[in-house]
Amino acid sequence: MVKSETQIKSKATRKNQSYWGEVFYRLRKNKLAMMSFFMLIIIISMCIFVPMFSKYSIETYNAVERDQKPNSTHLLGTDKTGRDLFVRLFYAGRISLGLALAVVFLECTAGVILGSLSGFYGGIVDIIIMRIAEIFMSFPFMIFCITIVAVFGNSIPNLIFILALLSWPSIARIVRGQILTLREMEYMEACEALGISDFRRIFKHLLPNVLAYVIVYATLGMASVILTETSLSFLGLGVSPPTPTWGNMIQEARNMLIIQNKWWYWIPPGICIFISVMCFNILGDGMRDAIDPKMKR
Repeated sequence: MVKSETQIKSKATRKNQSYWGEVFYRLRKNKLAMMSFFMLIIIISMCIFVPMFSKYSIETYNAVERDQKPNSTHLLGTDKTGRDLFVRLFYAGRISLGLALAVVFLECTAGVILGSLSGFYGGIVDIIIMRIAEIFMSFPFMIFCITIVAVFGNSIPNLIFILALLSWPSIARIVRGQILTLREMEYMEACEALGISDFRRIFKHLLPNVLAYVIVYATLGMASVILTETSLSFLGLGVSPPTPTWGNMIQEARNMLIIQNKWWYWIPPGICIFISVMCFNILGDGMRDAIDPKMKR
C-alpha cells in the first residue's frame, strides 16, 4: 500500500516530537479518555460558575418554598428548609473536588519526596522510610479514618490531613521502585563523575523521569478520595453540614421516606459522584496507556 503524503508528514512530525508530545498524541487518539477529560472540564466549570452566577445562595432559607419538586424556578427542587438544591449540588462539587485535589497534592508531595530519598540513598534511610510506610499501610484504612475523625473532628482541614497521611505510602513505593532502577543508569554515573549534588541529581535528573507515573497515580487518586469522602459523609463523619458536599447530600438517603418519595435529594449528587469517579478512572487508564512504552507503535 502506498502511503499518502499526509501520512508521511504526520509520521515525520511525530519522530521530531518530544516525549510528552508523543504521550499527548497517543492520549488524543484515545476517544474514551478524551471524552472523560472534556466531561470533567464541564463538571468543574459548572461547579465554579453555577454558584457564582445563581440568584440563590446555599444559605438562603425559605420556609414557603421548602420540599418543592423540580420545577422551572428550582431546577432540582428545594430541601426541607427551602434551599435551592441545584446551587447546593454544584457548590458541593467545589468542596468535594477541592478536598480531593488537596489530598492528592499533599500525599503526592510527601510520597514523592520520601520515595525519592528512600530509593536514592538506600541503606538505613530506605529501611526507616519503608518500615514507616508499611506501618501506615497495615492499618485498616476506613476504620482508622473513622477513628481519627471521631477523635479530632470532621472539619475540612482535618479530613485533608488524615486522608493524605494514610495515603502517601502507595505513591512513595511507586516512586522508590522507579528511582531504584533509574539510579543505576549510565547518565546517573556521569552526574556522579561530574560532581553534581545529590539534590540536583534527585530533583533535576531522576524525578522528571518519574513524573508520568505520579500523574497517573494522582488522576486515579482523585476518584479514590471522592469515594472515601462520600463513605465518611454517609456515616456522618465527613464534612459537617450546613457546608454541602456530594457525600453529605447523599446522606439524606439514609431516610427511607426520602429514598422513596424525594429522589431529587440524593439522585443528582449520586450521578455527579458516579460520572466524576468514572471519568477520573477512565482518564487515568488512558494516561497510563499513553505513557506505557509498550503502547508505542
